[in-house]
Amino acid sequence: MTNRKMAIVTGASRQSGIGAAICLELAEAGIDIFFTYYRPYDSEQPWGSLKEDIEKLEESIVQKGVRCASMELDLTDAASFFMLFEEAERTLGETAILINNAAYSVFSDAETLTSAILDRHYLLNVRAPIMLSTEFAKRFTRGRGGRVITLTSGQSLGPMPGELAYAATKACIPDMTKTLAAEIGHKGITVNAVNPGPTDTGWMTDEIKASLLLKFPAGRIGKPEDAARLIAFLASEQSEWITGQTIHSEGGFIRS
Repeated sequence: MTNRKMAIVTGASRQSGIGAAICLELAEAGIDIFFTYYRPYDSEQPWGSLKEDIEKLEESIVQKGVRCASMELDLTDAASFFMLFEEAERTLGETAILINNAAYSVFSDAETLTSAILDRHYLLNVRAPIMLSTEFAKRFTRGRGGRVITLTSGQSLGPMPGELAYAATKACIPDMTKTLAAEIGHKGITVNAVNPGPTDTGWMTDEIKASLLLKFPAGRIGKPEDAARLIAFLASEQSEWITGQTIHSEGGFIRS
């Protein structure tokens, strides 16, 4: 078994996104990267979908001296979890780190929520990270150094009007993290979650930025790199004694 590590990062399709920043930060630490993307979802969002983003991200990762591969994958498909690990192992070897970054979010409130909207959120925000994490644990054979890190959004810290389905489904992550950490810790795997707070990844209008800026004591809005640096630490050997935790890394964001 080689000491070289490989990380799977889901939902890393945009140059300005948290997923891309995580890939680059881990690559900087000498970790091979396998990332997933799903352009149909991006095409529905304000930031759109550009094939060039995928190619540029792969190039940027390889330039850091590590190996990189990627695949387009619909994580609402129950077969996708097995497919992802099979392809990652075929191209880059055993996975040592799993970053559950992919998520689904569309406007939904008490007046507009439908069963179809809620189901779509559940498939991406609940089922996918749980099934990917358990598939990862089943395949992990290193004995130590395994990492599962899932992105969440601090639903327990305050309401998220207009995001009813997103808030309800993402709220499972902290409790899933605690239980999974207890269940697979004996395999040498730590399990943690990260809430990066409001982060400028391309979805913020100038009006939103202006209102949020007043709530950050540091006088700036969160950047993808802020979350990526924390996640890179949790993926490192130095974080070995941290597990079952949800870390709210929001730059002191004031919610009141």
